[in-house]
Amino acid sequence: MKLMYELPSADEQVYLSQAAPEEKKLYCLPFDYLDGHRVKGFMVMTDAALYKILDGQLLGRWPLDELSKMTTEVMYGCGALFAKVNGHTTMLCQFVTGRNLPRYSLLVTAFDRYEEDGLKTPMTSDEPERYCDKCGRPYMHGTKVCPFCLSKKDMYSKLWGMTKGLRLMMCFPLLASAIGVGIQFYLPVVKKMAIDGYITNKGINIADKNVLWHFVVVVLLIAAGDFGNQIVGIIRSRLGQISGGRMARMLRAVLFEKVQSLSVSSIQKKSVGDLMNRMNNDVQVVQSFLIDQLPSYFGQLFSLVLGIVLLLSMDPIVFLFVVVPIPPCIYAIIKFWDSVNRRNVRAWVLAMRTNRCLQDVLYGIRVVKTYGHEDAAIREYGYHTHNQALKEENNAKVFDTFFPILAFFVRFGCHFILVYGNSKLFYSKRSGWTVGRLDQINSYAEIMYSPLLWITSIPRNISNFLTSLSKIMEILEEEPEVSDIALPIDIKIEGDIQVKNVTFGYDSFNPVLKKVSVDIKQGEMIGIVGHSGCGKSTFINLIMRLYDVTEGEILIDDVNIKDISQSALRSQIGVVLQETHLFYGSIRDNIKYAVPNATNDEVIAAARMANAHDFIMKLPQGYNTVIGERGHSLSGGERQRIAIARALIHNPRILILDEATAALDAETEKLIQDAIAKVTVGRTTFAIAHRLSTLRNADKLLVLDHGRVAEFGTHAELLEKKGIYYKLVMAQQKAALAAKD
Repeated sequence: MKLMYELPSADEQVYLSQAAPEEKKLYCLPFDYLDGHRVKGFMVMTDAALYKILDGQLLGRWPLDELSKMTTEVMYGCGALFAKVNGHTTMLCQFVTGRNLPRYSLLVTAFDRYEEDGLKTPMTSDEPERYCDKCGRPYMHGTKVCPFCLSKKDMYSKLWGMTKGLRLMMCFPLLASAIGVGIQFYLPVVKKMAIDGYITNKGINIADKNVLWHFVVVVLLIAAGDFGNQIVGIIRSRLGQISGGRMARMLRAVLFEKVQSLSVSSIQKKSVGDLMNRMNNDVQVVQSFLIDQLPSYFGQLFSLVLGIVLLLSMDPIVFLFVVVPIPPCIYAIIKFWDSVNRRNVRAWVLAMRTNRCLQDVLYGIRVVKTYGHEDAAIREYGYHTHNQALKEENNAKVFDTFFPILAFFVRFGCHFILVYGNSKLFYSKRSGWTVGRLDQINSYAEIMYSPLLWITSIPRNISNFLTSLSKIMEILEEEPEVSDIALPIDIKIEGDIQVKNVTFGYDSFNPVLKKVSVDIKQGEMIGIVGHSGCGKSTFINLIMRLYDVTEGEILIDDVNIKDISQSALRSQIGVVLQETHLFYGSIRDNIKYAVPNATNDEVIAAARMANAHDFIMKLPQGYNTVIGERGHSLSGGERQRIAIARALIHNPRILILDEATAALDAETEKLIQDAIAKVTVGRTTFAIAHRLSTLRNADKLLVLDHGRVAEFGTHAELLEKKGIYYKLVMAQQKAALAAKD
């Protein structure tokens, strides 16, 4: 993220050098609004003061010692930077929200650090830019690719590297196209022999058997050419299907493998529908271009070159009639290229929004029906499909008008050829032209017009291809935010965990956890409590290393968690998340998901520990019962018990329970708590719960408040302090008594 800008005005630089010659410039950020008008000013922070400069003039200077509680706020149409100046809240500047809010937020973080211990060195940010450096446009949602600034050369080079192992097979359709073109140019030669030698030859003796036999041979040659062309087409189609299928399979496999390797944060920035669209529709577009369109283009190019050579050798004037319209048509295509790209990208964005809406409605269909919002869902989906259809309709109107008109001008030379060729026939004795020669030239001209007309379709097809390819490459080139070191360690976890001064934010400029430190011994059960949004789930996400800490470190058995391989770490952690997810399949398969080779006895033992065995046996097919998508055929409590069994089956060294008993009734919760009490012996356990009664077996309680450790100790110790935990317990007890009354 860019936090330092060069001041564009020499006056502004001179002003700073004169006004603050000894001050170290740390940050320079633009502000865009002043008194309701758009401006181009700069906020400059030094190690002593904050300056507001516009057109070389100083609008404000605030010594850092006089500022306190600096914040950013999102306002209507813009963002603003606020701070207390001598105790009074003051708006320092306004700026464009999307681009500059993260930067100003980091400036606020830097100021907070200055207030705490002095800002000796400027902070930096690993937060990626969300806007293209070249054109300034925002990246498409969930991507780091600007479709307007793609390097075509780089895209083709990367695609070529991906075709390794398929190149030989992909060359066969190209070769078949070349053979087909050769047959196309062969047929007019044979037809000329038939026309001039037999059809228009009035002096021929039709009674001569040799003449009749020769004519039959010519006809057979024509038929053989047609038959050979069909055979070549069949071979090309079959080879294309085989190579295309393998290409699509390879791309989808590589994409899926890449998605599995990405960090949770990367995947969550993209919708499920968008990822599915890239793996299905975009791969199909790339496959179609490489296997179907590219061989056709190669054949058309070959026929164009061969046609130019033959027409030049036969009659240069006819050649001129064919090629003269080409330069202005190519010029028109070049001018129209940017418009084609923009239109295709906009159509893709609208299609992505339609898919996202459909995905949300289908995934949340129970919520839609619960609230009776079917009509609203229909209207919303209709709105998106209408916008998509309208854009595609407008694109079709433009494309289907421009390219046919262009095709007419490309083929305009055929009218001149008709006049010129017939005039030559009128004076055939002097010119030497025959009907067969004219037919041959017309045939060659028609063959050449095919690649010339193909030129008019290049922008649209290549633009679609590049748009889809860029979306595929964006996934393949994305680096996981959480990755193993070069030589990770595979350790057998015992369970000692140290969290040292950990700070983390999903956006680096907006920390969720701040300087969290806690020491946990092997076999302890730690209850994590606090208000919603205080960082409880974030804390366990860091323990599982779904994210890497921004500052500080997490040690497991005195080994930095970043030095442990992710597979070794997570294979020794059992997790029951707040949102239980079950896969389509049998109950046995869902429990065995953590240990695919688990025996039936191990599956049943895990189900018994989770108090799930009894209800499973009451189902029609017991453990073989197939549950619906995402487990909706089961109740919430049943789903959660299966998830607990799945977490326990591989005997994890660290057990994480995120509201694991939230969907259970009081009686079942008691049974589950008794089971958990048994399996937590000798195993480090983290349990998040809003109902504090579920944490009665916890050895210690970690109370988080606004991302910081507020309290840490046993139940009795925290009650004695009468702090946050005490207030939570008292509030829940009062609520329970009120419910009984």
